[in-house]
Order: sequence, then structure tokens, then C-alpha cells
Amino acid sequence: MTGPDTVHARFRHAYPGFELDVDLTLPGTGITALFGHSGCGKTTLLRCMAGLQRAPGEMTVLGEPWQTAGFHKPVHQRALAYVFQETHLFPHLSVRRNLEFGYRRTPAGQRRIVFDDAVHWLGLEALLSRMPAGLSGGERQRVAIARALLTSPRLLLMDEPLSALDRASKQEILPYLERLKDTLAIPVVYVSHATAEVARLADHLVMMDRGRVVAQGPLQETLARTDPPFRLDDDAGVILEGRLRHLDEHWHLALFDFGQGQLWLRHEGPMRPGDRLRVQVLARDVSLALQEHRDQSIQNLLPARIERVETDVSPGTSLVRLRVGATPFLSRLTTRSVHQLGLRPGQGVWMQVKSVALVD
Repeated sequence: MTGPDTVHARFRHAYPGFELDVDLTLPGTGITALFGHSGCGKTTLLRCMAGLQRAPGEMTVLGEPWQTAGFHKPVHQRALAYVFQETHLFPHLSVRRNLEFGYRRTPAGQRRIVFDDAVHWLGLEALLSRMPAGLSGGERQRVAIARALLTSPRLLLMDEPLSALDRASKQEILPYLERLKDTLAIPVVYVSHATAEVARLADHLVMMDRGRVVAQGPLQETLARTDPPFRLDDDAGVILEGRLRHLDEHWHLALFDFGQGQLWLRHEGPMRPGDRLRVQVLARDVSLALQEHRDQSIQNLLPARIERVETDVSPGTSLVRLRVGATPFLSRLTTRSVHQLGLRPGQGVWMQVKSVALVD
């Protein structure tokens, strides 16, 4: 349902060899990721939401209509910011003057984001006097994001902003995007086909295929879908959010508490008890047993209940969806193992989690 705290987008339009047909209601805060293979319609949808591309439909942002059957608000009148793959910084202006260009576009009485706050959020204090030509790819993208924010948008659209960056630059900029996620009170729609980015940043996930939405919902639940075409190959798994409960300095391990249970992971980098963490458990790292076995090398053992058993994308394998309390998990097994153990929905089993990884 549409409302003052949601973003509603409904479009249907046939393009040569492709049809966009979506009807979405997205949260009014946090990061929504539009996720899918190249050519599935993510960027087309984003451009329709911005008004850069015309398609019949409706668009409402936090209760304000931007498009209806007989109305189409011009792009320049929409309170949105759009961050592209390329930064499009003005090469003849310093970082400060690039930022001021975005800031001055908004009348003083409508500014909701303070100049110094945007500079701080993106870590640009030391770059203000620099020229774009002297910046790294990650630094240029941080400037582009800050410039977009300084227009005080009601909606921020980001079209694969990290796709043109090398791995080092991506790792440099991701912590700043995480900070924005925790700081901004505006909705962000983030296009990506990179599972790692989605796992680290998204709160809400929209999965697209051939111009249509095939799944949407909170990240944790949507990634744990087992029915096609949502299933991922090697990346199939779940994302858990929780807190670091304990550090075992002797064994270099950290105990992660996700509310319904606890998991050990390797102690890597600076960690403190109480830190909020996001971790990934891949389906291929979860085996199942009918009874609890403590006499083994796997340290993470959790009681679970089977919800679904599905034939997997690869011949001879199956994907099992389980729950530990309310938390979903996936396990990838050979179909032979499923048959030998007699696994079925409703059955109680023990999950043996071989590996847990911090999302970074």
C-alpha cells in the first residue's frame, strides 16, 4: 500500500525485445537493492522512477505523486538525486566547488542536509581543495555521492555506483555507504548485480528477471528463497544481523549472536563485544544431521526445522530451507543425501555450519 512512508512505483511498457512490468511498494527508509542479471530491467526501472525515461504508470514518493495516469512531474521538479556509474564531476571545479554546486541548487529554506555533515559522512575533509583529476576513482565517487546528497533529495537513486571501480576502490568506499545507510532518513534505491554489495548494504531486496519482479522483501527472507528463479549458484545463502557477544583471544575466535542462536567466526580485524555485525552463511557450508554430534571438528551446531526441500539448479543436488527459531537458513546437499536421511518439511535436524564469514 502507498503512504507517506513508502515509495510506490508501477510501470508497464513494451520496448523492442523487452517488456517492463513492475508494481512495487518500497520502504521509505533504508537501502532497497534492485538485483538481477544484466539486462533484467534494473536500470530501465530506475530511469522510469527518476522520470528520465517515460513509461505509463504511477510513481509516488513519501505521499507525493510524481506520476499518475494524467500527470508527469518534470525531472527537474522531482526532489531526487541520481548517482551514475560515472561521476560526472566538473573537472574545472575543486571538490568544494563541486559540492557547492549541488548545495546551491536547493533553496535555503528547503535544505535538510548540512554541508559539513555531507563532507563528514563521505570523509571528504582533506579533499576539499583538490581537483577531480587528482582523485582516485573511489574518491571521485564519494564526491559525487556527497554532491547528490547536498541537493537534499527525498529519494536517492544509485545506478551501480561501484561497477567502474577496482576492488581496492570498492573496499574503500563501502564503509562510507554503510555509514549513509545508518545515517540517512531518506529512501535509497540501489541497482547492483554484485551479490557482495547487496549482502553488505541492502535492507530490502527486489529481485528482477526479464523486466519483472520475481521476489521482494526484507533482505534476509528474500535471499533465503529456494524457488526459482531466485536461487543463486555458489552465492546461495543467508545474511544474518546481530552483535558480537564474546572474543576468545586464545583461539582467535569471535562469538556472534543473531538472536535465535550463536555462531563462532574467525576473529579478524578490530572487533569489540557489542559491535553490530552482518555475516553470511553460504548454503554449501551447511550440512545436516539427524542427531547432535559433538565429536567432530565443526564447532557450530544448531537445532533447526526443515521448511522446504527443492531440487537445486545443478543436477544431483537439492536446496533445503530451514529455520532456527524465526531465522531462515539454506543448506545445499546431494539429492542422494536427502534421500538417505529421509529429509522432509517439518522435520527437526541439526545444522552443522562449517564456515561463517563477515560481510566485507
